[in-house]
Amino acid sequence: MIVFCTVPDRETGRRIATALVEEGLCACVNQLPAVTSYYIYEGAFCEDAEELLIIKSLPSHFEALEGRIRELHPYDIPEIIAAKIEAGSDPYMKWLEGALK
Repeated sequence: MIVFCTVPDRETGRRIATALVEEGLCACVNQLPAVTSYYIYEGAFCEDAEELLIIKSLPSHFEALEGRIRELHPYDIPEIIAAKIEAGSDPYMKWLEGALK
């Protein structure tokens, strides 16, 4: 699966990504800078500069992964959205599975 998670800044993203990889909750995290998010929160329109984490893991790890992100994330309601990987190269998928604890 791929999990998407926005973070407020580079350092927060680095801290979350490092913990998830080192703890074996995911195989890899890509951190993309300069994402602008538009949304309604507590009745107000918001526009925020954020960064996006693209987290590669397996569905069997989602519950622990979500819990750890919630522990480390500064937002009250962090974006934690998982999408199924429909297909992937066999060598990459084997590496991904082997990288997880």
